[in-house]
Amino acid sequence: MKKPFLFALILATLPGAVLADPAADLVRDRDVVVLGEVHDNPAHHDTQARLTEAAAPKALVFEMLSPDQAGLITEDLRADAAALAAALDWENSGWPDFAMYYQVMQSAPQAAIYGAGVPRDAARAAFETGIEASFGDDASDYGLDQPLPGDQHKARLALQKAAHCDALPDDLLPKMVALQRLRDATLARTTLRALDETGGPVVVITGNGHARADWAVPAYLKAQNPDLNMVSIGQSEDGNDPEGAFDAVIDAPGVYRPDPCEAFR
Repeated sequence: MKKPFLFALILATLPGAVLADPAADLVRDRDVVVLGEVHDNPAHHDTQARLTEAAAPKALVFEMLSPDQAGLITEDLRADAAALAAALDWENSGWPDFAMYYQVMQSAPQAAIYGAGVPRDAARAAFETGIEASFGDDASDYGLDQPLPGDQHKARLALQKAAHCDALPDDLLPKMVALQRLRDATLARTTLRALDETGGPVVVITGNGHARADWAVPAYLKAQNPDLNMVSIGQSEDGNDPEGAFDAVIDAPGVYRPDPCEAFR
């Protein structure tokens, strides 16, 4: 896949001119817009909110919400950030500050909200019984009953090894790769359901790893519907492109975070 466009700065050419926004133009008139992120970077969520407003979706699909959590969201709750965070038990969710995601919700206030996260108990069950059984009867439609191509499998194993600070036993890495496939396929299936139920457009809010077009959610979506008018946008920090292929990458300053691998040294 060709190298994505990089939108680092958006500049006006004349004093008083309206700022051009090529990224916003890129998301308009799509069936599906997949917006990646580094989860704890506020600038990435600002960008997601801006592009979601431009896309004007009928549905928002969040990796960060389970279907049960999404089912709790009412119009009244959606108008009150603190009450909504409490109803979702966000404090114990493991995700960053709710305000970053709430602004994305509010950028499309009429859009239906779908949860596409795999709950922890379901992930644990899949870890033991396999992702095919966990996903359900249509697992074969998403290729979950088939092994990955050899090169992709090796690349995914290496990514999981690095993501877990080289601390996981090698025999667990294939299971971690399988769980990532399960999450990708679940996001894709939920996106297609949202598109069918609302007519679209649909905006998907997820991490860069799920947004990559070469093997993650966009690839599953294209396999199910090759005619989808879709765009996948990744987000980088300090010019360091995320792993994988995207239709465009938007850069932002990085944020300070402690070294997650320090505890393993």
